[in-house]
Amino acid sequence: MRLALFDLDGTLLPIDSDHAFGEFLIAIGWADADDYRRRNDAFYEQYKAERLDIDAYVDFCTAPWRDRPAHELTAAQARFVDEVARPALREGALDLVRRHREAGDLLAVVTATNEFVTRPIARLFGIDTLIATELERDGEGRVTGAIRGTPSFREGKTARVHDWLRSQGRGLDDFGSQVFYSDSTNDLPLLEHVSHPVATNPGPALEAVAVERGWPILRLFA
Repeated sequence: MRLALFDLDGTLLPIDSDHAFGEFLIAIGWADADDYRRRNDAFYEQYKAERLDIDAYVDFCTAPWRDRPAHELTAAQARFVDEVARPALREGALDLVRRHREAGDLLAVVTATNEFVTRPIARLFGIDTLIATELERDGEGRVTGAIRGTPSFREGKTARVHDWLRSQGRGLDDFGSQVFYSDSTNDLPLLEHVSHPVATNPGPALEAVAVERGWPILRLFA
């Protein structure tokens, strides 16, 4: 069996689901257009520049919705999937996942975006295992704005993958090969940790690294 790991935003999706969810919050009236968009865009630029404060970002991006009733959250999550995530699916990405599944590989989405946004998106790809940034919840199950445990971001992705495998009594060496698909240099720690890193729809910085190191480059989107 092989291990197939997939980043989500920019890799399997041609959008950043975290940033897009912020725009969705504005569209449904849960966030102020001017202030929220300005701050959301600033955090997104920090991410692209590899200097995101993920704790501050999670506190910011959950603030408009974390105190809302559960039924409103469920309805908004479903609308986001139907109106934003599902239309962003591309056949090339679906085919890539399908080939790994049909080969009998063990699949997981490994993303820095929080699990509230990404769990239903992973299901769209038919991937059961989601390793995402987990949100801390209080005794009544409400999101607090903090992160629970290690965020799956940069070096944290590698740690979280090891934790997941360890929980199954496995390790990376139990697989004949391990492939990780990603578009971003933020994911270099995990790309460098697997036997088969694949720069997927890479940004200029990751493409330069891939060319220098002889990594394959895969383009799923035009």
